[in-house]
Amino acid sequence: MAAGGDESPKAAGSALAGRLNYLFANMHPPGAPYTNAYVAEEISRRTEEYGGVSLTEQYLSMLRNAKRANPSPDILRALAKFFAVPVGYLMGDLSEAQAERVEEEVQFLVAMRDQRVRAIALRSVGLPPEVQDSLTTIISQFRQQMNLPSDPADPDQPAAGPGDAGGEASRGGR
Repeated sequence: MAAGGDESPKAAGSALAGRLNYLFANMHPPGAPYTNAYVAEEISRRTEEYGGVSLTEQYLSMLRNAKRANPSPDILRALAKFFAVPVGYLMGDLSEAQAERVEEEVQFLVAMRDQRVRAIALRSVGLPPEVQDSLTTIISQFRQQMNLPSDPADPDQPAAGPGDAGGEASRGGR
């Protein structure tokens, strides 16, 4: 999802819009996602924290709809700080691998909002590595039986095949 330096303004705006919409959809407290109005008001109201940036709901909407493609670096820094991501993610300065890493971290934070997921993770703390590996295998087997992707961060990936009951695909990285 990273943008290259030689993109047209329209493509750059589309890339920025995609990244902003991804953050709006995923980086929010439990419950409803943030609104444009809320984000613009928080950034504009907390001038010390966000570098004195003034942002309107309408301008943020135009950025998210790719109707504006070239916001100031100050606005991008403020938005990056609000969503707790590197500013390079919004500026399109990250490589594809770096942008994917940011999105993986966002997905991890999203998963940790779920109390049941958090409880499973916390209960595994302190267990020996071989027991944690066994738990990973068991979870992979359940995901396979339910026809879920072996890697929950990649919903487009098909479920693990019969030879992958140990979840090797989900631990192998990209």
